Order: sequence, then C-alpha cells, then structure tokens
Amino acid sequence: MANFQNATSAMPATLEGKVAIVTGASRGQGLAEARLLAQRGASVALCDVLEEEGLEATKALTEAGLNVRFFKLDVSREDEWTAVVDAVVNWRGAIDILVNNAGIINRKSIAQTSPDQWRRLVDINLTGAFLGIRCVSGKMARGRGGAIVNISSNSAFSAHYDPAYTASKWGLRGLTKAAAMEFAGRGIRVNSVCPGLVLTKLNSESPHLAPMIAMTPMKRAAADEEVARLVAFLVSEEASFITGEDFTIDGGFTAGAAYRRVSEETGLLD
Repeated sequence: MANFQNATSAMPATLEGKVAIVTGASRGQGLAEARLLAQRGASVALCDVLEEEGLEATKALTEAGLNVRFFKLDVSREDEWTAVVDAVVNWRGAIDILVNNAGIINRKSIAQTSPDQWRRLVDINLTGAFLGIRCVSGKMARGRGGAIVNISSNSAFSAHYDPAYTASKWGLRGLTKAAAMEFAGRGIRVNSVCPGLVLTKLNSESPHLAPMIAMTPMKRAAADEEVARLVAFLVSEEASFITGEDFTIDGGFTAGAAYRRVSEETGLLD
C-alpha cells in the first residue's frame, strides 16, 4: 500500500462539499482518482468487488485525514448499484460526482473469446457504466446537478487486439454522448476520459509495456495520477461548460504514433 501521509498538504480544496462515487477504486488508476478527489475536498465512496484491498486503501486514506468510505459493488448488478447509491446518500446526503472506472480486459481474439467471456466483459465495462448512470442521475437531477466521467480508452479510437475490450470502450464513448444530451437540461455533465498506456503495479511486468512506450511519441507511459488530474478537472466547476466530450490522454499516441514512428525510422524526424 502506498504511503498516503500528508496527502492533503498541497492540494487545493476545489471539490469541497462534493460527494463522489468512484468504481474500481481499490487499486491502480481508480484508487488514484478516488484519492485525488478526496484530497481536493470531496467525500468519496470507494467502490469495488475487491473488498480486502478496498478496505485497506480506505483505511490508509482515512488515516491521512481524507473523508472516504468503502462500499462493495459489482457494477454489473443493478441491485447492488441501487443499494450503494442509497447508502452513499444516507452517508453524505447527496451524490455530485460519478466516475465509472471499473473495467477488465480479455486479451483474446474473436476466435478465442467465448460468448460468456464477451458478455462478462461487456457487462462490467459498458453495462456497469450504464447502470451507474441510470441509478445516480435521478439523485443528481433532483438535487444540485452533477458530473459523470466514464473511463474509456484510446482503444476507443482504433483497434485493440482484444475485440470485447475494444467494443466496450467504443461503446462507452457512445453512452457518454447519449447521456450528455439526455441530461444537459438537468445540470448533469457527462464526459469520457480515454487513457493510453498507464503504468500501475498491475501492468508493470506486462510484455506490451516496452513496445507501447516505444510507439508513444512522448516515450513513456502515463502515471495514474496524471489521469486522475484530468478526471478531477472534468468533475470540477472549472469544466462547467464541458459535456459530451472525449478526452484522450496518451502522450500523443492517437494523434499519430504510427506516422511519427515511420518518420523516426526514415530519418525525417530527428
């Protein structure tokens, strides 16, 4: 577990008084997002199926002076979403922010992917976000509005060698835009964040790490805190006129990594 001491010492409280739900928040990128929102003043519900890790993370954040609680949540189940949303409202009286971060990867081709594997991934990555928006939006609309961020991927602009994952991330972009249009008149903004390679403990030994970094124009992976900062901006009042948009954060990969690599290898780019 990372050291969260002095977690609040240097962060502006730009989300003071806000109440946030972050899914997939027990570790990795989701934990970084939850931590930063809490550092900026929000009360944060860390939600995940990984109960032991979630409780450990919550304990560390609480000891650092942050207002957080852990709630066990399988995002693919509507009944669990309903229970968690009600519990968060009972805890803090409102919900202002939802970050749909929970997701899994398959790393199998179409021929290798069974229908059950396809359904499980889509249920978590895409249907889970739909259920979260469906359960939270009514609470937001009857209160003071809110902001929703769906964590997609730069794979939502191209093709990842994982058709189920790729389809789910493209689907999140469509869901984001549809929800943004539906809720624009109710004070709810909805955007998607589309990271490229993000370095976490979960992928630090992955064989695709080195070639992805080599292809990325900035020649490195993102830190999970960098993605968290973009999320924190989008749910803040500083982004009050932004909705229905996709924000790629991938060191230039989507902008033209292949052409840049060709230019490097042919000597056109020093």
